[in-house]
Amino acid sequence: MADISKRRRIWGWWFFDWASQPYNTLVLTFIFGPYFAKVVSELLVDSGMDVGAAKAQAQAYWGYGLTVSGVTIALLAPILGAVADSTGKRMPWVWVFSVMYVVGAYALWYTAPEQFDITRTLIFFGIGLIGMEFATIFTNAMLPSLGTKEEIGKISGTGWAFGYVGGVIALAIMLLLFQAGESGKTMAGLAPILGLDPATGADTRAVGPLTAIWYAVFMIPFFLWVKEQPDPNHEPYKVGVALRDLGRTLRGLPVHKSLLAYLTSSMFYRDALNGMYTFGGIYAFGVLEWGIMQVGIFGIVAAMTGALFAWIGGKADTAFGPKPVIVICIAALLFTAVFIVGLSRDAVFGMPVAEGSALPDILFFLAGGMIGAAGGALQSASRTMVVRQSNPERMTEAFGLYALSGKATTFLAPALIAVVSDISGSQRLGITPIAGLFLLGMILLVWVKPEGDHTKWSDASSS
Repeated sequence: MADISKRRRIWGWWFFDWASQPYNTLVLTFIFGPYFAKVVSELLVDSGMDVGAAKAQAQAYWGYGLTVSGVTIALLAPILGAVADSTGKRMPWVWVFSVMYVVGAYALWYTAPEQFDITRTLIFFGIGLIGMEFATIFTNAMLPSLGTKEEIGKISGTGWAFGYVGGVIALAIMLLLFQAGESGKTMAGLAPILGLDPATGADTRAVGPLTAIWYAVFMIPFFLWVKEQPDPNHEPYKVGVALRDLGRTLRGLPVHKSLLAYLTSSMFYRDALNGMYTFGGIYAFGVLEWGIMQVGIFGIVAAMTGALFAWIGGKADTAFGPKPVIVICIAALLFTAVFIVGLSRDAVFGMPVAEGSALPDILFFLAGGMIGAAGGALQSASRTMVVRQSNPERMTEAFGLYALSGKATTFLAPALIAVVSDISGSQRLGITPIAGLFLLGMILLVWVKPEGDHTKWSDASSS
């Protein structure tokens, strides 16, 4: 009976990845991101701006919006994690941030081109994104309770793979039933269902309600099967104690050199990966002149390779530990970042291609497969590494610090991309900072011990 309960709890935890992944896949990257860029650039062209400059400016606006959301997450994540550990409660926070996710996602329906407001749209988007990120902190903190040290790598990898499969299915539903291509038909050759009018962007704006409803439905197994263990020492709302504990943890980070090096490394390489995900669709729209339908198919390719290699990466994590997986994935992504900058509509690495050539498109699809494969395995191994590096008694706080390290500079990739895009007026040059961030993350891994500084955590707990 205990085994059945454990398996059900693991499956419930996996369903969070399944439920939440569409915000990344549909909203952030492959459907709504390009829609935002398309609508904003058209508005700027109508106001008299040059087409190339308008596309770069739209990319910059998206980057500035992500910067604000990232700073908010960075400031609050470790505080909320410390409070959750001190009060012994995680599930109420998951409920609160789930509501933010659903409200923010659903509100994206109200972004028709004729009444499009850039600030309001970015606020809607930010509410959903912040809800997703904070809910992830509290669900990730449950990972150590799902299995032994030897099991959690496989559990994490399978969860990421399961989430990617959910993202692929949600994206396929969007492309087959809702999203109209240039012909006015969906990928299945149908008119968009529910009478959605492509002229008003309704076929694309539907991504908001679809993402919100998907999350609400598929979080049901999570809330039914994942139960918190009662804490007999629980004292409600020990906020002061939580903040003091957080302060002690932060002051002690220089002693825990491996954890500090890992948090700093992940700060850069995850920021670079998020930049790839966030701007991939917008880059394809602007540089390769893809439509949203093509970007969506690109997303399916990336998500499918992500699912496969997150699962493979989980097995490699179990066999070799998370650090080798992380190193290999960063190297692959660094190569891919340089590779993408060399692609344009009329040239490949400076060599002209014939007008209408499919070569740039084929190469970009290959790059998408690489991003999905390396990115899926990297994210899975990264949350396993947090468990290896952290104090087991302060796990939510640890994932709060992990979120802080991921968000403390989360503004950096979008801001650098936005600034370089603004200054250069070129989307291709705007993407170049990503390679530098991957390289920094790779270098800092030299100081990360595969098993962390657990003797020091033990010493600190006994003192």
